[in-house]
Amino acid sequence: MRAAIVDKPGEIRVGEVPDPKPGDRQVVVKVGACGICGTDLHIADGHFPPTPYPIVPGHEFAGEIVELGADVPGGWKVGDRVAVDPSLFCGYCKPCRSGRGNLCENWNATGDTVNGAFAEYVAVPSANCYRMPDTMTWEQGALVEPVSCAVHGVRRIGVEAGERFLVVGAGTMGLIMQQLLQRAGAQVTVVDRNTARLGRAMDLGAVAVAGDVKDLDDEKFDAAADCTGAAPAIEAAFDSLQRGGRLLVFGVAPEEARVALSPFRIYNDEITVVGSMAVMNSFGAALDLVASGAVDTGALLTDTLPLERYPDALALMRSGAGLKVQVIPGGESA
Repeated sequence: MRAAIVDKPGEIRVGEVPDPKPGDRQVVVKVGACGICGTDLHIADGHFPPTPYPIVPGHEFAGEIVELGADVPGGWKVGDRVAVDPSLFCGYCKPCRSGRGNLCENWNATGDTVNGAFAEYVAVPSANCYRMPDTMTWEQGALVEPVSCAVHGVRRIGVEAGERFLVVGAGTMGLIMQQLLQRAGAQVTVVDRNTARLGRAMDLGAVAVAGDVKDLDDEKFDAAADCTGAAPAIEAAFDSLQRGGRLLVFGVAPEEARVALSPFRIYNDEITVVGSMAVMNSFGAALDLVASGAVDTGALLTDTLPLERYPDALALMRSGAGLKVQVIPGGESA
């Protein structure tokens, strides 16, 4: 089959790899669509430490089951349309046994540490498959994974109706976060230096937008979410909080990145700083949000490219010209 392959950091090609075979309790999925995430850029550049090379990346995906392995439970059959949670938790380490599998000591994920879905086919655990309604497109199905990350993030930070919330970053994740916070009753202000993105934030219901936190006239917020992973943005979000405020570090920063936050303010103003790592019991809820239209996917999906143009898709993602860039391995939407 054809697949995008990162042989080592900086070396990316599209070529032939063996067709995947399903193991016990696994299925093979014919990939309908797979989205590019910031993590895929880190993998391409060698900045995501768990990744072994060579690897077929791709962890935001949906498609059709075409083969079943042995002992697949749950009534799955060939032809079922599924969105797939890429999480591969071990199930026996202390975090897993305490219900925090996203912090698994033996953490793995499809497309991050084992071959993923920038390919014609991918083998996955049947337990990670979620049935898609016929009304959902492959592109919408591939958005379920990023929405599930945002669902977990919102649960981590908490929201009360009427709170003033700052979202830093109006990319795909920032606009998903904005929609979920508003759905919970927050009044959301969105900041992004790429001001071309701010119109979408306003269309989605932001109460205000700005190109920089400094342009908000020292307004203070009950809570803030950084969706960029950029250290200066995290610091600016922290500085925007009122006393008793909460900061969600949601964007993926490089491992070596450092931020300067005032420990006196954290103490004296009782500032809460929390992180949010990937997916945690949130995939099913995210699928329901997408299927019901509660998340406006049309505002997020801007570019689709065929598999052979995977390097171009990465470059488009880096440029910031669009929002969610997806690869369609079969060349057709559904």
